[in-house]
Amino acid sequence: MNYRYIGKTGLRVSPICMGTMTFGSQCDEKEAFKIMDKAYDAGVNFYDTAELYPVPPTKESSGITEEIVGRWLKTKPRDSIILASKVAGAANGWFVPPVRHGLTAIDRFHIERAIEGSLKRLGTDYIDLYQMHWPDNIVPIEESLRAFDSLVQSGKVRYIGTSNDTAYGTCKALMSSKHEKLSRFESIQNNFSLLNRRFLDELSTLARNEKISLLPYSPLAGGVLSGKYNQAKEGEGRFFEYIHSTNPRNRLMAQRFMNDKTLASTQKYLKIAHDAGLDPVTMAIAWTKQFDFVASTIIGATSSQQLDASLAAMDLVLSDEVLHACDKVHSEILYPMG
Repeated sequence: MNYRYIGKTGLRVSPICMGTMTFGSQCDEKEAFKIMDKAYDAGVNFYDTAELYPVPPTKESSGITEEIVGRWLKTKPRDSIILASKVAGAANGWFVPPVRHGLTAIDRFHIERAIEGSLKRLGTDYIDLYQMHWPDNIVPIEESLRAFDSLVQSGKVRYIGTSNDTAYGTCKALMSSKHEKLSRFESIQNNFSLLNRRFLDELSTLARNEKISLLPYSPLAGGVLSGKYNQAKEGEGRFFEYIHSTNPRNRLMAQRFMNDKTLASTQKYLKIAHDAGLDPVTMAIAWTKQFDFVASTIIGATSSQQLDASLAAMDLVLSDEVLHACDKVHSEILYPMG
């Protein structure tokens, strides 16, 4: 196993991280245990969850995923697992989280409430990597960092990270940590895939120079890169459901992930994978791992059978020929997700 370190930390993680956002919605607890057991047996030691999970988040379901992960965690030696979770982002962001009455902020009150809830649901006295699910553009980052730092000093959290952040926001946080002598964000969890290379525009330079690790999520672009949405008629897949949703956010998400450009790009990637004798899922996940600023790529599943192609990417190194072919697709169809 080629373990990697997150940022400047002692967190030594597998190159694949098991995401859990489907547990409690798209798959039940029994199947979630099968998924996590299969990943664990394959050498995955890194598991990512959040207080908002499962998705789509609702007032009734939020926290169920952490409870499932917590019960599973009791079946394994705690120190064999690198566990990550997240505090819900600010309500002034891209949507209002259905926790704490929709009044969330990245301030001391909400951070402390969130960590206590997560520790209780997860049945543990510490979280290895605690992340801000998305930024707060009202509360000063210095205030947020002081609250996060207090969790590190108390031993409830080992290290902290950010997610869905910008180059400016991440740089501002890193510089504030340095000047205020506070714990710094060691990781950034952003959307990154063959269909969404935005991280390479600016954030990759920051990640390399400041030694902050990317933990890519949605390496299959919500499943689009598997090829299932390239079928002629509607089939299984959440974006087929989202496109007809009464929720405008869901419709916008479906349009971003499943449009003419993403489907055209995917068709080209499917051919590259076929010609290389690779499963397109394996190729897409392996592509995200081949950047020096990536510590671990987060995968998801709704059944244990789905894991085979994803786990096959664990030690796979794509050839220069495949990488060049993938780059050519991007040059022909730039930024298909916008």
